[in-house]
Amino acid sequence: MTNLAAALAETARQHPDRSAVRLDERRMTYHELHSAAAAVAADLDRRGIRPGDRVGLVVPNLPAFPVLFYGILYSGAVVVPMNPLLKAREVQFHLGDSQASLVYGWAGGGDAAAKAAAAVGIPYVATDEFGLELPEAGRHGAAVLRADEDTAVILYTSGTTGTPKGAELTHRNLSSNARTTRETLLATGPDDVIMGCLPLFHVFGLTCSLNASVLGASCLTLLPRFDAAKALTMVARDRVTVFEGVPTMYAAMLHHADADVADLSSLRTCITGGSAMPVPVLREFEKRFDCAIYEGYGLSETSPVASFNQPGHERKPGTIGFPVRGCEIRVVDEDGADLPVGEPGELAVRGENVMKGYWRRPDATAEAIPDGWFRTGDIATRDHDGYLTIVDRKKDVIIRGGYNVYPREVEEVLYEHPAVAETAVVGIPHDDLGEEVGAAVALKPGASAEPAELSAFVRDRLAAYKYPRQVWLMDSLPKGATGKILRREVSPPGES
Repeated sequence: MTNLAAALAETARQHPDRSAVRLDERRMTYHELHSAAAAVAADLDRRGIRPGDRVGLVVPNLPAFPVLFYGILYSGAVVVPMNPLLKAREVQFHLGDSQASLVYGWAGGGDAAAKAAAAVGIPYVATDEFGLELPEAGRHGAAVLRADEDTAVILYTSGTTGTPKGAELTHRNLSSNARTTRETLLATGPDDVIMGCLPLFHVFGLTCSLNASVLGASCLTLLPRFDAAKALTMVARDRVTVFEGVPTMYAAMLHHADADVADLSSLRTCITGGSAMPVPVLREFEKRFDCAIYEGYGLSETSPVASFNQPGHERKPGTIGFPVRGCEIRVVDEDGADLPVGEPGELAVRGENVMKGYWRRPDATAEAIPDGWFRTGDIATRDHDGYLTIVDRKKDVIIRGGYNVYPREVEEVLYEHPAVAETAVVGIPHDDLGEEVGAAVALKPGASAEPAELSAFVRDRLAAYKYPRQVWLMDSLPKGATGKILRREVSPPGES
């Protein structure tokens, strides 16, 4: 029996006066964070929220996020974190599918969460930057006990078909993965400062930034929205020792006009994931700022860390390293049989980090974990030393600036436009973002619509990072023998 939030209680007991989170010049100590989270738990109890109930969380990288996150866990409830950039219809789906009983949103973040809460008929509670104005909880003891396999967090991740699925991550999944991250990758302690520019609603930031920093009694300095100039300033101002980001963040900082004069001498360790890190960017960043970057790999379903280049071992740029402690990875063929060294196959993962399953989706769970091994949908090779290299994605997910964009979700919105007959959404290579979202569209006979109109139609209905910046019209889309649209044969005009 345990609770992911128990780590906060223990750290607050041992290091009450250490800075837990920072937002520019304002700080919150571990005692203050623990007290605020306990007050949230007491308030949830007064509101009738019981262990196992789902509670939505739509808050950016502000101190309010850890306050509410740990407060929900303290109460024994399940956190359903969401991107604050989502529109009301997207939040509504997450709340309805998870059967949430309440949702927290940031007062300065628009009304999408409030509208969604009203649509599904649950309470909406607004928070300011540092949390709620609540009386002292009067309960600073242990969090509500939960079984290791009880769900702590439901993270929604879309597939290439159908609606988003909620990956159920247990207290054991997240606790063990945060511990592994802290002990084997970051080696952090009370004197460390971790850069909090990865979104905390995403599992990368949640585990490697927030949960790992709490385990090590480190300070998490928060950047609500990534900006290269601000990030460079924060590293120098706060003496950041650990930087965690997606490749586009490293490239933006490296190529910023202030990079030559920025003081990043405090940096010791950097980790990156989310998409492939260009080796030239890695080498130049390391050379200019005298630090080491460790590349790795993970998914929402694996809590997320599964494989990494790790301190104390040879680093192989361009690879995702080898499996982390508590995790096994195989390269398999379509039948689940192991493939020899150098031959590409699908990554299959097993270990204490793999999700319990998809929320209320037993069929999808059985398909994803047919034999105890989670099928990632990513194609990779293994070398003689056991290092893995991603060579392709079996799934068609687009990774735009570190954010996952699922083609089917965008296509579903385009199909709502009255002029659209067929569409295929694809990733287009982009120097800064990695990939940009593009859409090929065939119109209904006699219908008319301009590409800019179709782009705006999606922009009004989905988060800003999802809508297609490039839309082009075609008479018809390429199809296979069964009539299925061949997305791999779709490309913008002038490209092959």
